[in-house]
Amino acid sequence: MPREIVIDPVTRIEGHSKITLKLDDQGQVVDAMFHVTQFRGFEKFCEGRPLTEMPALMARTCGICPVSHLIAASKACDALLAVEIPLAAQLLRRTLNLAQMMQSHALSFFHLSSPDFVFGMDGDPAKRNILGLAAAQPAMAKDGIRLRQIGQTIIELLAGKRIHPAWTVAGGVNEPLLMENREKIKAMLPDAYDISRRTLKWFKTQFGKFTEEAAAFANFPTLFMGLIGPNGEFEYYDGNLRFCDAQGHVVQDQVPNDKYLDVIGEAVEPFSYMKFPYYKALGYPNGIYRVGPLARLNICDKMGTPGADQEWAEFRQLQRGAVLSSFHYHYARLIEILYCCEMIEKLINNPDIMSDYVRARARPNRFEGVGIAEAPRGTLIHHYKIDRNGLVTWANLVIATGHNNLAMNRGVLQVAQRFVDGNKLKEGMLNRCEAIIRCYDPCLSCATHAYGKMPLAIELVTPDGKVVDELRRV
Repeated sequence: MPREIVIDPVTRIEGHSKITLKLDDQGQVVDAMFHVTQFRGFEKFCEGRPLTEMPALMARTCGICPVSHLIAASKACDALLAVEIPLAAQLLRRTLNLAQMMQSHALSFFHLSSPDFVFGMDGDPAKRNILGLAAAQPAMAKDGIRLRQIGQTIIELLAGKRIHPAWTVAGGVNEPLLMENREKIKAMLPDAYDISRRTLKWFKTQFGKFTEEAAAFANFPTLFMGLIGPNGEFEYYDGNLRFCDAQGHVVQDQVPNDKYLDVIGEAVEPFSYMKFPYYKALGYPNGIYRVGPLARLNICDKMGTPGADQEWAEFRQLQRGAVLSSFHYHYARLIEILYCCEMIEKLINNPDIMSDYVRARARPNRFEGVGIAEAPRGTLIHHYKIDRNGLVTWANLVIATGHNNLAMNRGVLQVAQRFVDGNKLKEGMLNRCEAIIRCYDPCLSCATHAYGKMPLAIELVTPDGKVVDELRRV
């Protein structure tokens, strides 16, 4: 008889999900599914809201990466107003987004994933967590807390509060940067530099302990996508879309933000409340691609800051062509933290950032607007349509985690087939199935949105577990 192993919930991630592994009669894994089991539906309940409310409303999509939604929503509203925001506002938005990257990457690496590296994938689960890390490696735990604190404090100094700020708005930002806050930001950067360099140096010594995981953690050919600058440089805030293949060759370049639907399609499956984006030219599901730190380092021609460029060059030596193993998301994430330190320092020292002209004002001049920015987990797309009164009539959110949905599902299957033996089940086998998901640092509360009719299943179950009736909408 076919058997199943269900991992519910997946631990040390942001949001609610489970993994189902299907076994054959010999106890070998034949299929795997990553289920996102929560539903929120921001796409629908923002309808009817004024466009001016969208940035602050969209920030509520997530408590971990509210700034990312704030930035993408503000850019979509800029497009609806058809304005060019002031230079100071652009510099301030960029700085805010960099601080968001820093704090979120610190949470992912130190709090959620580093226990696997310190204790091993087969380590005692009672210790393999942030509390165990604090006991075994207090300096590392303190580094993680401090780095996240720095990122969050920069957000607060810029935007007024750390979570769900409403500072970036249609046309720019609400308030200019105060001189004393700029000096406070500059004073924190040496600590951030030290932590990022120290952690990178340590992590590169750990590769030899995880060669099997690196070989099997979603180590397969896919496309990679992200924002890119006009000269192929690494980009978080602006730019156009680039797709590269597994050999590192550019497949499609400089796709304008408002043309994303020409290249990206969205599918749904009955086992998940998260959409499945795909590259249209290859169809579904062959158009699988990845986004996020690994993808961003694979598609760019340079990082654009000295320390990050040096680390990026070393990273690209891991493999000829693109770096394929999703295990290396962690490595890429640490390089991005160093990049954030360098870019925040560069931006904060730009005299133009202190201008008090930080917002362009206009009425709605277009009925449709798209805003794209890079979030910690990858490319974030906000697309709105409005009526003549400036009220939202339709919204589509293509969330960073959603882009990786196909890759996460296929990655779980690859890991399970490599490590899971249904006849001799061990906890470490299942931890690896969760660890491949943690590589992507999914934010599932962000990513659960309706597309047409959402799948729905209702079961009437007797006290002894017998299903007597079922209603299913697909």
